[in-house]
Amino acid sequence: MNEPEAQQTAWIEDAWKRIDAERLTELVIGMVDIPSPTGEEAPLARWLTATLDEAGLHASYQEMDERQGNAVGRLRGDGTGEDLLLYAPIDTLTVGDAAEDVPWIGPELREDMQPTARVRGHHVMGLGASNPKGHAAAIIAAAEAIARAGIPLRGDLIVAFGAGGMPTNGRTTRDLTRRNTGQGAGCSFLLEQGVWADHAVIAKPGWAVAWEEVGLCWFEVGVRGNFSYVGSRHRMPYRNAIDHAARVITALEQWFPDYSARHTDGLVAPQGIVSSIEAGWPRMASVTPALCRFVVDLRTSPRSTPSDVRREFAAQLATIAAANPDIDLDWDMILAIPGTHTPDDAPVVRAAKNAWETITGKTHEPIVANSGATDANILRSRGIPTARIGMDRIGSDAPLPLDFPSGMNVVDIRETARLARHLVHTAITLCTHERRLQ
Repeated sequence: MNEPEAQQTAWIEDAWKRIDAERLTELVIGMVDIPSPTGEEAPLARWLTATLDEAGLHASYQEMDERQGNAVGRLRGDGTGEDLLLYAPIDTLTVGDAAEDVPWIGPELREDMQPTARVRGHHVMGLGASNPKGHAAAIIAAAEAIARAGIPLRGDLIVAFGAGGMPTNGRTTRDLTRRNTGQGAGCSFLLEQGVWADHAVIAKPGWAVAWEEVGLCWFEVGVRGNFSYVGSRHRMPYRNAIDHAARVITALEQWFPDYSARHTDGLVAPQGIVSSIEAGWPRMASVTPALCRFVVDLRTSPRSTPSDVRREFAAQLATIAAANPDIDLDWDMILAIPGTHTPDDAPVVRAAKNAWETITGKTHEPIVANSGATDANILRSRGIPTARIGMDRIGSDAPLPLDFPSGMNVVDIRETARLARHLVHTAITLCTHERRLQ
């Protein structure tokens, strides 16, 4: 180990000593207890801004509108190095209000689905406790540790917490009107307003370094039928749009695995689902609707453009229509975010892998067959090389068994501490290095 590497190691170990499980628990509790559904993250972003300010960072609140905003903090270097952005979104996938979530989330809100923190040994439970708030807490703890250690940075360490990171368009409850509140709206706004860096690390689930991920295309399909009456079914032409849509959906569900298999490579295995369906009047069960609409989320490889995927989806719908000539349908692509890739030898990826190997004592092995998308796509698409790293799944000692919601809403503070150590290692490696000549 040469002298600069030995100095970096000493700085890393000094900062690691300042990562405290009690402080991490306090941060997670504080974040969970402030509801932050997509479109209404402003109160949490303001709390985070104050927290970063108290930690000694140059902190600012970045308003998007009266309900949505980002929190940004900066530890300034001496200007001779490269800047690193540590980023996490702060909005929750669901709302934590039975009026919006039930019955689609289940028959009732479980304890972990509510924006109230509950501590159970090493775990904190509550809406978003792990994803995204436990990951955001790890970033805060890492920045606090580096600040308290007084490490002489060459480049700036920037930490940012963005609104609108979840895969959703705007909610229309509680007088919300903006449609572009999710899909990375906060991250995009952050960059547009001049918060920029040479490298970025996004903290999202998965205890391995990732350098690419899927994008997503959403399609709305409309299937037409006849507006008719149950009392006239046997007397008039009968074409039930719901029945015809069900046949299209069944054919798509059979096609999705084939689509995935053809696009599985690198770290990704893009999946597809039919996510929602709309037709008819629940108050009037005696009639059939003239239209049934449903929405498809089709994940995309970094090696495919949205235009490629649009044409592939079109070809499959044409095949379905040819096999069912009585079905009348049309469709459109209503959202597109391309998948992205950072070279696996980029400095931020190498630094993140090295941190992982130092902490685990093993050779890094990536997690493959991923189909989850994050704001890393926003960062990479704007030209910032980005690595992703996060926490492992909860184990058998968690207060709830692992399922999709508990994986989001139950955090193991030991995992949060490990992630914070990783972020410290990566940040010190990159921000104490002399700027590379172009």
